[in-house]
Amino acid sequence: MSEKQQVSSSYWMETAPDGRHPALTEDLDVDVAVIGAGIAGLSTAWELTRAGRSVAVLEAGRVAAGVTGHTTAKVTALHTLVYDKLRRTRGPEGARLYARSQSEAIERAAGIAEELGIDCDWETRSAYTYACDAGRVEELRAEARSAAEAGLPASFVTETGLPFPVAGAVRVTGQAQFHPRKYLLALAADLVEQGGRIFEDTTVLGLDEGEPCRLSTTTGATVRARDVVVATHYPIFDRALLFARLTPKRELVVAGTIPADRDPDGMFITPDENTRSVRTAPYEGDRRLLIVTGEHFTPGTGDPRAAFERLTAWAVEHFPDLDVTNRWATQDNSPTDTVPMVGPLHPGARHAYVATGFGGWGMTGGIMAGSLLAAQITGEEREWSGLYDPRRVKPAVREAPSFLKTQAKVAGHFVGDRLRPAPPVESLPPGEGAVVRADGHHRLAVYRDDDGNLHSVSARCTHLGCLVAFNSAERAWECPCHGSRFDTDGKVIQGPATKPLEQRDL
Repeated sequence: MSEKQQVSSSYWMETAPDGRHPALTEDLDVDVAVIGAGIAGLSTAWELTRAGRSVAVLEAGRVAAGVTGHTTAKVTALHTLVYDKLRRTRGPEGARLYARSQSEAIERAAGIAEELGIDCDWETRSAYTYACDAGRVEELRAEARSAAEAGLPASFVTETGLPFPVAGAVRVTGQAQFHPRKYLLALAADLVEQGGRIFEDTTVLGLDEGEPCRLSTTTGATVRARDVVVATHYPIFDRALLFARLTPKRELVVAGTIPADRDPDGMFITPDENTRSVRTAPYEGDRRLLIVTGEHFTPGTGDPRAAFERLTAWAVEHFPDLDVTNRWATQDNSPTDTVPMVGPLHPGARHAYVATGFGGWGMTGGIMAGSLLAAQITGEEREWSGLYDPRRVKPAVREAPSFLKTQAKVAGHFVGDRLRPAPPVESLPPGEGAVVRADGHHRLAVYRDDDGNLHSVSARCTHLGCLVAFNSAERAWECPCHGSRFDTDGKVIQGPATKPLEQRDL
């Protein structure tokens, strides 16, 4: 990848104010502790603060700077091809509950933005799931029928605003898109104004589900809370085998400006071409920002540089006036049985809750999770609680092949990655990393920086012991088993790992 194609920060991170919050330095007692300050965590905390609960948000990094700070930020209930599948696996009522809960999340976000006067580039748009292959038309027609029966304003169309013909598309009107960090930073500011507390640079290490619950942190401080919400995207605690029901996926993003009169006027995604996705956002003058995704892979596998080149080539081919300004990546977790897991953390949980498995649709999913968890913690219920319940058994059993496939991949990495031949350290060029052998059997993750200096850490992920691999485009160590990510000196970038890779001498 050329210098011009190197990964940059996300557009959302560059264009939102950078408010900071202190680390937790002393013990704390609250009604609810929320772990994670992405859209699910902050939405939950905000709803609970408004309900009169004392709340503390504990974030290992910065507010809205993880997955939420790198999303494409579509606020839609049309999730590629989900409704016909839900109709078959969960029945018409399951599909209806899914549509209603996701649609209410859109309405909730719009209402909050209006109530708080948030300038977050909110725009109403139609959402489309399209295909260029005529062989998919009947599948799209079935999806449109199922989505309409579930209550969405859905229809099958053959024309869109895309600059190329499509064989057909599902269109759902009245959806939205926004600037996620502007929205969430305003939500965080209001949360603090209402008495809530936010702590950054505070990693939670342990959870004792007593009465009250007790959280231990890297700062040495302890938080005592009646209820705890784990909203870390990928759960940092596995007390219901949630790790075995989630598949991590890293997805690349290319963004740049186009003339405003070339705006395709909608949010688009296709199940083909590695799920190409297109939307625009406001920009300066007579330009719009075009955001394109559609190259995804398991963290720690594949060739991200080549994938960036493919994605950029596709974007420029279809939008010749595109002036690329940003390239970044995001990460998602997909549940093996399609539906996110929001509710009690495990079958015996009384005061611990989780929100995870949004499958690439974390904007509506996270907002929905905030409303649902706040209702459950305050003693209310939602009619879709059962649909999202992490303790569900029948859907997981029904989709056992997906579960087994996921576990086979994990086992393959755990064993197979240890059998791969290790390159000699001398062969590493600047800016590259590799897993090498030391003392004949230890595996070390070695990176050579641009000045030629070597950085060496243990190659064993501190989560469950899989071997990491190097992502050359983003210069990070990644675990292919559960998606943990570390910088070149071993510091945790993304969980579920909470501890850095061990420092090792080469």
